[in-house]
Amino acid sequence: MAEIIGLDGLSDQELNSELQNGGKFVIYSYCISVIILSFKQPSAIYFVRSDESRFVKGLQYSALSLVLGWWGIPFGIIYTIWCVISNSAGGVDVTNDVLGALAQPDSERYLDR
Repeated sequence: MAEIIGLDGLSDQELNSELQNGGKFVIYSYCISVIILSFKQPSAIYFVRSDESRFVKGLQYSALSLVLGWWGIPFGIIYTIWCVISNSAGGVDVTNDVLGALAQPDSERYLDR
Protein backbone atom coordinates (compact mmCIF):
# COMPACT_ATOMS: atom_id res chain seq x y z
CA MET A 1 0.00 0.00 0.00
CA ALA A 2 1.17 3.53 -0.70
CA GLU A 3 2.57 5.65 2.08
CA ILE A 4 -0.04 7.40 4.17
CA ILE A 5 0.93 10.87 5.32
CA GLY A 6 0.16 11.63 8.95
CA LEU A 7 0.57 8.20 10.51
CA ASP A 8 4.09 8.86 11.79
CA GLY A 9 4.53 7.59 15.31
CA LEU A 10 0.94 6.39 15.79
CA SER A 11 0.48 3.00 17.41
CA ASP A 12 -2.41 0.79 16.33
CA GLN A 13 -4.22 1.69 19.55
CA GLU A 14 -3.77 5.43 18.97
CA LEU A 15 -4.94 5.05 15.35
CA ASN A 16 -8.08 3.20 16.46
CA SER A 17 -8.76 5.89 19.06
CA GLU A 18 -8.35 8.66 16.46
CA LEU A 19 -10.68 6.85 14.04
CA GLN A 20 -13.33 6.43 16.76
CA ASN A 21 -13.07 10.16 17.52
CA GLY A 22 -13.53 11.20 13.89
CA GLY A 23 -10.12 10.82 12.26
CA LYS A 24 -10.28 10.20 8.49
CA PHE A 25 -8.15 9.02 5.60
CA VAL A 26 -8.50 11.63 2.84
CA ILE A 27 -7.34 12.24 -0.73
CA TYR A 28 -7.19 15.74 -2.20
CA SER A 29 -7.12 16.69 -5.88
CA TYR A 30 -5.09 19.15 -7.87
CA CYS A 31 -5.00 20.33 -11.47
CA ILE A 32 -1.99 21.23 -13.60
CA SER A 33 -2.27 22.51 -17.17
CA VAL A 34 0.48 22.33 -19.79
CA ILE A 35 -0.20 24.31 -22.95
CA ILE A 36 -3.45 22.64 -24.13
CA LEU A 37 -3.43 19.62 -21.81
CA SER A 38 -4.90 19.62 -18.32
CA PHE A 39 -4.36 16.93 -15.71
CA LYS A 40 -6.43 16.34 -12.60
CA GLN A 41 -4.45 14.24 -10.15
CA PRO A 42 -5.04 12.80 -6.67
CA SER A 43 -2.73 13.55 -3.78
CA ALA A 44 -1.22 10.93 -1.55
CA ILE A 45 -3.52 9.60 1.16
CA TYR A 46 -3.54 11.78 4.27
CA PHE A 47 -4.57 10.71 7.74
CA VAL A 48 -6.34 13.69 9.26
CA ARG A 49 -6.63 13.41 13.01
CA SER A 50 -9.88 14.20 14.77
CA ASP A 51 -8.59 17.57 16.02
CA GLU A 52 -7.21 18.68 12.62
CA SER A 53 -9.01 20.48 9.81
CA ARG A 54 -9.50 18.60 6.55
CA PHE A 55 -10.09 21.96 4.84
CA VAL A 56 -6.72 23.37 5.95
CA LYS A 57 -4.85 20.25 4.76
CA GLY A 58 -6.39 20.68 1.30
CA LEU A 59 -5.47 24.35 0.90
CA GLN A 60 -2.08 23.59 -0.63
CA TYR A 61 -3.71 21.55 -3.40
CA SER A 62 -6.34 24.22 -4.05
CA ALA A 63 -3.59 26.86 -4.26
CA LEU A 64 -1.57 24.69 -6.65
CA SER A 65 -4.63 24.28 -8.88
CA LEU A 66 -5.40 27.99 -8.81
CA VAL A 67 -1.84 28.84 -9.87
CA LEU A 68 -1.07 26.07 -12.38
CA GLY A 69 -4.39 24.60 -13.45
CA TRP A 70 -6.91 27.21 -14.49
CA TRP A 71 -5.42 28.35 -17.79
CA GLY A 72 -5.85 25.14 -19.79
CA ILE A 73 -8.90 25.61 -22.02
CA PRO A 74 -11.51 24.20 -21.43
CA PHE A 75 -10.69 21.44 -18.95
CA GLY A 76 -8.19 23.41 -16.89
CA ILE A 77 -10.94 25.74 -15.74
CA ILE A 78 -13.38 22.88 -15.14
CA TYR A 79 -10.85 20.72 -13.26
CA THR A 80 -9.59 23.66 -11.20
CA ILE A 81 -13.10 24.57 -10.06
CA TRP A 82 -13.82 20.90 -9.28
CA CYS A 83 -10.58 20.54 -7.28
CA VAL A 84 -11.13 23.72 -5.25
CA ILE A 85 -14.72 22.74 -4.42
CA SER A 86 -13.75 19.17 -3.51
CA ASN A 87 -10.77 20.28 -1.38
CA SER A 88 -12.84 22.98 0.32
CA ALA A 89 -15.34 20.29 1.31
CA GLY A 90 -12.53 18.36 3.03
CA GLY A 91 -11.31 16.18 0.15
CA VAL A 92 -12.52 12.69 -0.63
CA ASP A 93 -12.98 10.46 2.41
CA VAL A 94 -11.37 7.08 1.66
CA THR A 95 -11.39 5.80 5.24
CA ASN A 96 -13.44 2.67 4.48
CA ASP A 97 -11.24 1.78 1.50
CA VAL A 98 -8.02 2.16 3.48
CA LEU A 99 -9.32 0.19 6.44
CA GLY A 100 -10.50 -2.56 4.10
CA ALA A 101 -7.07 -2.73 2.45
CA LEU A 102 -5.31 -2.75 5.82
CA ALA A 103 -7.50 -5.60 7.03
CA GLN A 104 -6.48 -7.88 4.14
CA PRO A 105 -3.52 -10.20 4.59
CA ASP A 106 -0.57 -9.23 2.39
CA SER A 107 -0.91 -12.35 0.25
CA GLU A 108 -4.49 -11.50 -0.72
CA ARG A 109 -4.01 -7.75 -1.10
CA TYR A 110 -1.99 -7.99 -4.34
CA LEU A 111 -3.71 -10.91 -6.10
CA ASP A 112 -5.96 -8.74 -8.25
CA ARG A 113 -3.14 -6.85 -9.99
